[in-house]
Amino acid sequence: MQRFSLAVLLMLLIPFKVNAEEIVKKDDLLNLDQCIEIAIKKHPDIAAAVNTVGISQSRVGQAKAGYYPQIEWSSGYRRYSPIGSISDRSFDEYSSSVTLKQNIFDFGKTTTQVNIQRLNLRSSNSDLEDTMQQILFNVKQAYYGVLQAGRNRDVAIEVVKQYEQHLEQAKGFYDVGTKPKIDVTKAEVDLSNTKLNLIKAENSLRISKATLNNAMGAPDMPEYKIKDTLSFQKYEISFEDAIHKAYENRPNLKSIISRKQSAEESIGLAEKGYYPVLSGNASYNWSGERFPIENGWDAGVTVTFPIFSGFLTKNQVEEARLNLNVLKVNEDSLRQKIFLEIQQAYLNLQESAERISVAEITVKQAEENLDLAKGRYEVGLGNSVELTDAMVTYTNAKTAYNQALYDYKIAEASLLKGMGDK
Repeated sequence: MQRFSLAVLLMLLIPFKVNAEEIVKKDDLLNLDQCIEIAIKKHPDIAAAVNTVGISQSRVGQAKAGYYPQIEWSSGYRRYSPIGSISDRSFDEYSSSVTLKQNIFDFGKTTTQVNIQRLNLRSSNSDLEDTMQQILFNVKQAYYGVLQAGRNRDVAIEVVKQYEQHLEQAKGFYDVGTKPKIDVTKAEVDLSNTKLNLIKAENSLRISKATLNNAMGAPDMPEYKIKDTLSFQKYEISFEDAIHKAYENRPNLKSIISRKQSAEESIGLAEKGYYPVLSGNASYNWSGERFPIENGWDAGVTVTFPIFSGFLTKNQVEEARLNLNVLKVNEDSLRQKIFLEIQQAYLNLQESAERISVAEITVKQAEENLDLAKGRYEVGLGNSVELTDAMVTYTNAKTAYNQALYDYKIAEASLLKGMGDK
């Protein structure tokens, strides 16, 4: 799959709140790549994932703060009035100070925290990639669904026209007395049924377009057309290569590996709770009853050694180890799921390819059978039942062929997604 940097994604997401009409004009012809680009720009799940990456980037910066000095400024005023003393004089006190603190040595705590957050950032980037792959797969699935529904609608229109022609023929034969009235009645019933099927096919097409709009994150899209790419192009790869690519490229596997590495670092960070911290500090102070007030400075180093913390560190180490164990088991589980996912997609790809070759032959045979039935009816040798059966067989064959093409495209898209590829 194409890799997107955070900066590129942020640029792509600039028009996120722009109306869909400003991205796509009415009656535009879109291809699959354009639909994917719209999804990248408009889908809220991608926007959320990008912001999550930004949060992880900020946490890296927060962890790095431990490397730098901390400077604080404070100022104060108080009115002091003694009670029960010989002197009852009240006075004002002013104070101000600048304090500098610097971590000198903490046995690598800060470095470990930075490493942990960097690994978490890597995991967030992988999660973003996984989110994108899922959305792109949804777009592909919906895109091919529109193409399938459109082809099925075209088949329904073709069958309606054929039944209209058959009805005209039946009426003509009835008028000259070569066919009975029942042929006309049956032709009218068949035509009504095909018109009902056409209504269903048109509604299915509308629903599939709405599904595609939703997959792109743009439910308010204007009317548009899409390029028909529901053709058969064999995708060649061995099962072993597919598994290898999946284990190498899957973003959700990369994410859990990064989180596992972060958990390993967390054990070391928790263990550092047993060690002291050496820090330096310096301050410049002003204080007094009236201006100009007196001033002075101080500087020093502090060693903080944890003697007893109520077994806090011990339990933090144990928690980190158990968390690592959970992630190791989750990684094994994910690898098994990936194996099954690739296996299923690979088998579906092979099966749908075989169905396409058979379906192509079936369509040709159904066309020939329909032509023969129409010819027999026209010369008075056939009957309306034979012709109706031939039309039904032809319709089913075309629909099965469209289904096989769709299934192959979805199996291919599933296999690519399973391998972590575009």
